[in-house]
Amino acid sequence: MVDLRGQYQKIKSEIDKAVIDVIESGAFINGPAVKSFQKNLENYLNVKHVIPCANGTDALQIALMALDLKPGDEVIVPAFTYVATAEVIALLRLTPVMVDVDPRTFNTTAELVEPAITGKTKAIVPVHLFGQTADMEPIVNLAEKHGIKIVEDNAQAIGAVYSLENGDKKSAGTIGDIGTTSFYPAKNLGAYGDAGAIFTESDDLAEKMRQIANHGQTETYYHDRVGVNSRLDSIQAAILDIKLKYLDDYAVARNRSAAAYEAAFEGIDGIAAPKRAANSTHVFHQYTVRVKNDKRDALKQFLNENGVPASIFYPLPLYRQKAFAHFSPAGFELPATEQLCREVLSLPVHTEQTGSEIEQIASTVSRFFDRI
Repeated sequence: MVDLRGQYQKIKSEIDKAVIDVIESGAFINGPAVKSFQKNLENYLNVKHVIPCANGTDALQIALMALDLKPGDEVIVPAFTYVATAEVIALLRLTPVMVDVDPRTFNTTAELVEPAITGKTKAIVPVHLFGQTADMEPIVNLAEKHGIKIVEDNAQAIGAVYSLENGDKKSAGTIGDIGTTSFYPAKNLGAYGDAGAIFTESDDLAEKMRQIANHGQTETYYHDRVGVNSRLDSIQAAILDIKLKYLDDYAVARNRSAAAYEAAFEGIDGIAAPKRAANSTHVFHQYTVRVKNDKRDALKQFLNENGVPASIFYPLPLYRQKAFAHFSPAGFELPATEQLCREVLSLPVHTEQTGSEIEQIASTVSRFFDRI
């Protein structure tokens, strides 16, 4: 699904030097490499504060902890997402309230969120799934109307840009009160291990989150709040700092692959290509199609048998997971989420793909539909 070795080979000399420099410095925790990456990411995103942390799940947890929510408070989250988005809500003894998504873009909307708002709702966690932002401006307006905070789950869309109605542009993850991201190796901006970060314009929230991520302390051995141990180590920061310079190039390469797929699948009735939102660029963390007429599993098997990897993100709605079943009433269903879990299939898309590789994958897909 990704070619991390090929990507590394192109920047090997830079990466190797950066890693060796950190080792020789001996500054492995919160060293100069972390400060450099933090500053460069702030400049890239045009956001006031970046708080590096250990991984994307920690980023979500720290963000919610900074909002000082109370057990039982409700947090609205799409049901079609990776488990981490809702997992941290449950871990903090908050109540995840699951809502549907637009089946064309895979993201939730203000229209789907609003009916779920109650007097207990304290936060919304929109997810920018597969590489493009949710339609954030109406969600922000809705949150302001009800006095609700927004934590963006931007684990899959770093580098995407959202356009507001007035023409202003904002980086994904910088539109709500807090944004979070993951630098898991397979992400568009991936470390060579676990890593994450949190973004905000708020000085107050930034200070809280820095404390929380460092055992609740601002001064060693003096703890102002209960926190966690979630630090970005210097080696990963040095790697990310190098790769950040290439992030926009990586997005161009992924878009090239996506465009080739779209052209190849245009005449295949059994496949629905992902819709590109009018007000967001797309960085194609995944290239996810919908396979119609209950043919998804058969297509996946055919691809695998012919040497083409394909993955299902995600096979089960969050409310059908055993860990979350008690948060929704019996018989609870969200129609678009149910449909997507039956239909979605992600094809390889990465920075090192060649035209011949795309042609091979597309022709294998075509052969499957020619057979039925």
